[in-house]
Amino acid sequence: MTQIRTGFVLGYHGCDKSIADAVIAGSKLKSSAEKYDWLGPGAYFWEGDARRALEWAQDRHKRGEIKEAAVLGAVIDLGNCLDLTTRDDLELLKDAYASLKKAFDAAGKNLPENRDPARGGMDKLLRYLDCAVIEHLHENIKADSEEHTDEAFPSIRPFDTVRGLFLEGSALYPGGGFFTHTHTQIAVRNERSIIGYFWPAIP
Repeated sequence: MTQIRTGFVLGYHGCDKSIADAVIAGSKLKSSAEKYDWLGPGAYFWEGDARRALEWAQDRHKRGEIKEAAVLGAVIDLGNCLDLTTRDDLELLKDAYASLKKAFDAAGKNLPENRDPARGGMDKLLRYLDCAVIEHLHENIKADSEEHTDEAFPSIRPFDTVRGLFLEGSALYPGGGFFTHTHTQIAVRNERSIIGYFWPAIP
């Protein structure tokens, strides 16, 4: 599985300008903890794509959810990363799903489902199932690390960040395999993984 990744990445967080101003001034960026978050709880960033972050913020502005669209840039050390673009970490997530399903079956409950928002769409933007599986994985790792404190019992260290690639939107051109809103997202769980913030230049 992915453990320590080398180097840093640039992440971009779409938000209200008042939030970006406060973070640049020294406040902490609040993590999201919605049950439909794509990568589970964390502070969310678009990897390497400030323009996409701005589009996201502008869309929220149009809906009246934020007053002024802005983008906050961050230098992120992925550290111990649950990287869902790699085979080993995808297998880890698959095992977490099996564990969660077993628990729900034993309780006679149905698993949550990914679904489209009420306003429509076909990208399953509300990732209730994915969020539950990822959080279940984090909980299992935390429980294991608390139980096995002796070095003779190796365990997976809690993850600092979660990284995932998402195919979203419509086909970029007829018959192609690329999509208009494909992107890589990062959810930062450990605030120490954020080395610093900056105002990005967006063309």
